[in-house]
Amino acid sequence: MTALAVDPNAPVRQDFIRNIVRDDLQSGKHAEIHTRFPPEPNGYLHIGHAKSLCLNFGVAEEFGGTCNLRFDDTNPAKEDPEYVEAIKEDVRWLGFDWHELRHASDYFEVFYLCAEKLVQDGVAYVCDLSAEEVRAYRGTLTEPGRPSPFRDRSVAENLDLFRRMRAGEFADGSRTLRAKIDMASGNINLRDPAIYRIKKIAHQNTGDAWCIYPMYDYAHCLSDAIEGITHSLCTLEFEDHRPLYDWFVDQVGLTANPQLLAPLSAQGWHLEAAKPRQIEFSRLNINYTVMSKRKLIALVQEKHVDGWDDPRMPTLQGLRRRGYTPSSLRLFADRVGISKQNSLTDFSLLEQALRDDLDAHAERRMAVIDPLKLVVRNLPEQHEETLRFANHPKDPSRGEREVPFSRELWIEREDFMEVPPKGFHRLVPGGEVRLRGIGIVRCVELVKDGDRVMEVHVELDPDTRPGGSATDRKVKGTIHWVSARHAVPAEIRLYDRLFNVPTPDDEDDGGPGYRAHINPESKRFVTGFVEPAAAHCPNELNMQFERVGYFVADRRDHQPAHPVFNRCVSLRDTWAKQAGK
Repeated sequence: MTALAVDPNAPVRQDFIRNIVRDDLQSGKHAEIHTRFPPEPNGYLHIGHAKSLCLNFGVAEEFGGTCNLRFDDTNPAKEDPEYVEAIKEDVRWLGFDWHELRHASDYFEVFYLCAEKLVQDGVAYVCDLSAEEVRAYRGTLTEPGRPSPFRDRSVAENLDLFRRMRAGEFADGSRTLRAKIDMASGNINLRDPAIYRIKKIAHQNTGDAWCIYPMYDYAHCLSDAIEGITHSLCTLEFEDHRPLYDWFVDQVGLTANPQLLAPLSAQGWHLEAAKPRQIEFSRLNINYTVMSKRKLIALVQEKHVDGWDDPRMPTLQGLRRRGYTPSSLRLFADRVGISKQNSLTDFSLLEQALRDDLDAHAERRMAVIDPLKLVVRNLPEQHEETLRFANHPKDPSRGEREVPFSRELWIEREDFMEVPPKGFHRLVPGGEVRLRGIGIVRCVELVKDGDRVMEVHVELDPDTRPGGSATDRKVKGTIHWVSARHAVPAEIRLYDRLFNVPTPDDEDDGGPGYRAHINPESKRFVTGFVEPAAAHCPNELNMQFERVGYFVADRRDHQPAHPVFNRCVSLRDTWAKQAGK
């Protein structure tokens, strides 16, 4: 695949990473930029990954380079082909495509040869300490570590033991291959980190071919070097790992030892190894959510949510089903920006990106989610007509649609109040309001069951209808409606934020933890009515239900005979008032 073409009309983005890339290109350090997006297939992608996706693929696209999608699949105990397929789907859905699809497991033979080289060079050794003993020997942030009693094994003994580890002679966890760096280093990551561990478990790609697997820090940097990655972009928690990243790349020296790539060359791969540069940026942190994979898995497994694609989840699958669009997530990533400073992003910024995107692109429809019968008493019982409404008030090119109108309508129950509060400008006994696209009506009678209003009877002023003599007569309120005779019953799923406090992940601060902060109002299903044009829309079509909010036809459950709509976001930020903003 060729490099991505540079769009000359694209806006010039300015951040410290792009400035580094510009300088590297202008200085001639690199003729072409190569980036990669390297998820571990041990869960679904979430909104934080969207920021990384937009950065890695965006930089490649902006500078005419290439970006690989690589699965860092070095821990088969936690990985699943389901996650692999979901990740590929998410990347494509966001509008990106990869130069090459790779897996760390593609390089297992190369990793092994590189590890043997480290042993032969005297900078790696086989250690018999248990995991608990390794932690005890490692030291603390203020105290140096102690060398393993196996640190000074001979090269011959280490090479023999390592080869026997690969052959499966030893039990899980009984031995590791460790790098020999510096047990007194102020950076704990350099205190003889593990390179390989014994794990007798089948791998999704390599089956039972291996019973030892490389550690992430070792495999990740060598994967970058093998693929010729120029800029390895990762989040700030890897900043302390960068000296180890560089140590492995330098000690192995793939550019000076191309024979280590022989297993790949034998398969017909044409590779140009390079020394990549790791650059860290701040990860995305959003309030009112959790993004730890461990906690997201717990939410699913403990059935606090309805799966990975529950519309309340911060996963890309969940956001997609909620009605978030690729363009809204890219807009959000642009607004958040790239920096070295850790910060907490307000959830409202994500919601506003969706509002701004849908305001421009979503067609309008009418729907009533809490119906109250309204009868236009001065129209004949069988009155019926077809009106034409604009699909989008700001975009005439989207055309018009037909909307049926009849004597009996459904309106929102909140649009009528028998005892209105001060400032209420909708329908009240004896009061007037404008019916959207129809004219002005006056409330003349109520039908009640006890204290509950069952029907509101009104009279329509015919002179205020379109084309009438009093179309410019003013009233303060306008309400929407759907024809009771023609409207289609629909399942309306009213989703909201999954957590009801800004920092649900408060266990480390002595709080009860995220499970205690799940918002009981985050999911509510009701039966409402929608105009026919809404019911017959395709799955995943976004629309604005006028005066109600932005909704999407559910990706999986919606069908014309049984419409199902998920609320994407309200028209205004209702959480700002709760938070006292």
